[in-house]
Amino acid sequence: MSTAPAFKRLPRAVREQQMLDAAVKVFSRRGFHAASMDEIAEDAGISKPMVYAYLGTKEELFVACLHREGTRMMQAIAGAAAPDLPADERLWRGLRAFFGFVGAYRDGWAVLYRQARGEQPFAGELATMRARLIEVVAGMLDHALRAEGREVAGTDLEVVAYALVGATESLADWLADHPEADPEKTATRMMNVAWLGAGQLLHGVTWRPASD
Repeated sequence: MSTAPAFKRLPRAVREQQMLDAAVKVFSRRGFHAASMDEIAEDAGISKPMVYAYLGTKEELFVACLHREGTRMMQAIAGAAAPDLPADERLWRGLRAFFGFVGAYRDGWAVLYRQARGEQPFAGELATMRARLIEVVAGMLDHALRAEGREVAGTDLEVVAYALVGATESLADWLADHPEADPEKTATRMMNVAWLGAGQLLHGVTWRPASD
């Protein structure tokens, strides 16, 4: 009788997710250049040729990881921030979903915002995702302002959105390094920083240097 191991036949979509799970884990730990397809295949419990057959080269596999983790993140945020909610509730739910993603998928966060950031052409993929996130935040602020009967120049909204997204990303990096931290409490901390400032903006309060 044959002693060769018998592999359970799985649907292609399920097998691809297993490969992506393994790849995200290895890329987050090793980085793109140091990660090997051998290690990814071993972690996925399949052969290396099967990884190439399903998902292509290492570069193509890394891009597939970026797309999956980025889609997870954006879907979580979009699904949480319903447009009919008050502005502060929308922002709070969006932050809670974002930090919930980071807490649940720390390896995915590492691949998105640590490994991809300084690597071309992956940095371009990340920049596209980040631009979408900034558009979402700017849209939320614009909606809140209009509800208050005010309008703010598009450039000002974009600057505030960039600032909020940048601060949120920095705090997410902190959360990723502190597995004992509660994502929801982290979201509350960020909400206090963001909304107290945004609330002043909604009411037309701005700071100016004394010389002005």
